[in-house]
Amino acid sequence: MTSIENHFEQLRQSVPNSVGQAEKSALMLEGLNHLSAHHFERCEPYRNILKNLWDGNTPAKRLEDVPYLPVSLFKTLDLKSADTDDLKMTLTSSGTTGQAVSQIFVDSETSMRQQKALAHSLGFVLGKKRLPMLVIDTADVFKNPKYMSARGAGVMGMMRYGHSHSYALDGDLNIDIPAIKSFLKEHGDAPFMMFGFTFIVWINFIQALGDEGIDLSNGVLIHSGGWKKMEDRKVDNTKFRAELKRRVGLSQIYNFYGMVEQIGSIFLEGNDGRLYPPNFSDVIIRNPVTWEPQPMGEPGIIQ
Repeated sequence: MTSIENHFEQLRQSVPNSVGQAEKSALMLEGLNHLSAHHFERCEPYRNILKNLWDGNTPAKRLEDVPYLPVSLFKTLDLKSADTDDLKMTLTSSGTTGQAVSQIFVDSETSMRQQKALAHSLGFVLGKKRLPMLVIDTADVFKNPKYMSARGAGVMGMMRYGHSHSYALDGDLNIDIPAIKSFLKEHGDAPFMMFGFTFIVWINFIQALGDEGIDLSNGVLIHSGGWKKMEDRKVDNTKFRAELKRRVGLSQIYNFYGMVEQIGSIFLEGNDGRLYPPNFSDVIIRNPVTWEPQPMGEPGIIQ
């Protein structure tokens, strides 16, 4: 087992969000230095960036000094360190019409680590056993698992942690009341999980339910994405949660923030409404002019 694998397993054996800052920073520094050297050796565009903008392949002494990239580079460069034959899938961001999309190349080893990391984080709210799952989306969200959008990848990634999957929407994103009632008849008397993208849960599910008397009080909803569309409708997290409680009795609701560039590490909402980094990730807020880390509480660019 390599050094980075040892660190990964050490973090995975800890309770989610439990590793102290000093210990996490030390583990991440050594692991990221290892990864930087790996990508420097195997990815020419990345190697050129480090040679021209950083100190080449010199190991960083602080976590804040590890080379970092703007995510927009994933829209213009093929950044991959694995051979084409070793790639398991290519994920794409959900860019708006006419815009370039990010392409994230994932090999089998990375996919496995991401699955383990995601399972570790989700276990905090779902428990150790897989639950029956109601997907707040359509079965048509993914057609080709080798090349999928961020939304399709998100749905497929979450489906690994549930069973007896049923879809709440049809192919036209219309609510499928018979499918929902059939699922609840079989699984609604015990805990079950739900997953959907926030704006779809609100627009295509909750707003479309009508007076069907649907009871989701035993459900655990995990949701993310589309908050800009929600802001346009003057819907914040408080209103979102209150409406789900009023309409369907749902109180176990967990928002999270995630990126297609690192789909295995999600920042999950705690009971206080704040988002917490998992053991495998952290956040640095940088000054947009100097790029130095900002003091606690100061706004800036998110890394």
